[in-house]
Amino acid sequence: MKIGKITLVLTCCGIAFQTGMAQELPKWANKARKAVFSVITYNKENQILNTGNGFYIDENGTAVSDYTLFKGAERAVVVTADGKELPVEYILGANDMYDVVKFKTAADKKTVALQPASRPGAVNETVYVLPYSTQKATSGTHGTISKIDTISNNSFYYTLNMKTGEKTVSCPVMNAEGEVVALVQKNSDKESTSSYAIGIGYAKILSISALSANDYTLNTIGIKKGLPEDESQALVYLYVSSSNLSKEEYLNLLNEFIQQYPKNSEGYSRRALCYMGYGDDAHYALAEKDLQTMVEVNENKGDAYYNLSKLLYNYVLGLQGAKPYGDWTMERALKEINTALENDKQGLYYQLQGDIYFAMQKYPEAFASYEEVNRSPLASAASFYAAAKTKELIEGASKKEAIALMDSAVAKYNPPYGKEAAPYLYERARMKAEDKQFREAVVDYNLFHDAMMGQVSSDFYFIREQAEMQCRMYQQAINDINKAIEMEPKNVEYWVEKGSVHLRVNQPDDAMKALNKAIELDAKNAAAYRMLGYCQIQQGKKKEGMANLEKAVELGDTVAKNLIEKYKK
Repeated sequence: MKIGKITLVLTCCGIAFQTGMAQELPKWANKARKAVFSVITYNKENQILNTGNGFYIDENGTAVSDYTLFKGAERAVVVTADGKELPVEYILGANDMYDVVKFKTAADKKTVALQPASRPGAVNETVYVLPYSTQKATSGTHGTISKIDTISNNSFYYTLNMKTGEKTVSCPVMNAEGEVVALVQKNSDKESTSSYAIGIGYAKILSISALSANDYTLNTIGIKKGLPEDESQALVYLYVSSSNLSKEEYLNLLNEFIQQYPKNSEGYSRRALCYMGYGDDAHYALAEKDLQTMVEVNENKGDAYYNLSKLLYNYVLGLQGAKPYGDWTMERALKEINTALENDKQGLYYQLQGDIYFAMQKYPEAFASYEEVNRSPLASAASFYAAAKTKELIEGASKKEAIALMDSAVAKYNPPYGKEAAPYLYERARMKAEDKQFREAVVDYNLFHDAMMGQVSSDFYFIREQAEMQCRMYQQAINDINKAIEMEPKNVEYWVEKGSVHLRVNQPDDAMKALNKAIELDAKNAAAYRMLGYCQIQQGKKKEGMANLEKAVELGDTVAKNLIEKYKK
């Protein structure tokens, strides 16, 4: 009988050990318990959404908990073991698959943090679950690790020989040395004597990356997100976030970036641009201050003055003639880019200088700047085109010089030409046509057509037809005007042009059909009446022809009046 009692006691102790009954924890628990806190999350209506647990992993307020607790939350607070309530400032990472979130709370000088384990747990190792408690004497549960699975990023998932409940979810799993090994996860089977925990290593490496602005899991949490710890990643994050946030939210993010990276000039330039978007003098003044700070903190002064000039240039362009703020003018933009060039004579700076001169309609100066670009490694099809376009606008300049510059633009590409070269081929064709080099223009139009793989507009066929007519490529011209009409059959101008082409090649029947169609579409088209009248007179239908010429005169056609004088005799 005595033996039976002893056996019963041993069996009960075994059950207590297996299922994780409340036990007194090692001495380190009295201090460690202060790192564990209660979490309360709130929805948009400021109503309590969820309550749960979490714990600090460093003394700067970085903590971990379960993602489910934060999903849908607009704000959250933690209540420490000392009863102090601290707001959650921002989210530092989240994973819905392993149900874990990392976040930052407001700073507390007395923050106690758990030391993440220096080594992973081992099978059969004794571990302890440290619950949230406001009592000085801390009790918890303990058991052993029964299984370890390796997951991503050299992290571990633990199966524990221990029973846990709802109140211990996201509580720390500690080793005998008082280091945190994992955090408890919710168990779907409340009666199970096994529990599960995600390794602290996985929770620690959760982070915000450059592309986290589009992360679905993070975006299900309404609490603002922290910036990536890497400065270059943080810059990309700013760029991606700019299209996802409201102006006020983006401004707050920029403020955080500047606070975190005060020596990064990009933060000031982006915040200045954000201020400029408000469109009032108060924000313009803040922008001006940021622009000056941008220059001060940037070690590359040439780059700083270039960015300042570019911001002012784009601002003035956007005004479309309206009065600018203060001295935010093209003259100021020019002054700043000239200062940049004094520091470093980069092709990029000359490009902006040329653009500013162009906007100021100072075409000889703009051309000189673009020429500097074309003598630099930055020379491109676009820079040669800019020079060609500027050359066209210089009074007395030779069209052939502009065409030569377009030759340099096209030479940046190798035949057979693709769509990248197409705009330059088209512009060279236009310039050649204006210089009466019609056959050469047609050749370029053909190259453009092929570069676009035939995906061109009806207007292209209309324009090429006009060049073809000038160099007596009549059949090609007829084919092109027909193609234009096929694509846009209700365009009156095309029908009038078709009539003109047929009239030119002595095809009066086709001409009259086209002109009658033009009049059918637009009964007030004077040119159509004039050409139809002329065609009818040539066909011996003088009465009908004179009537149409008179109709043309009535509609304001002066050429028709001369024809009437000629044929009324």
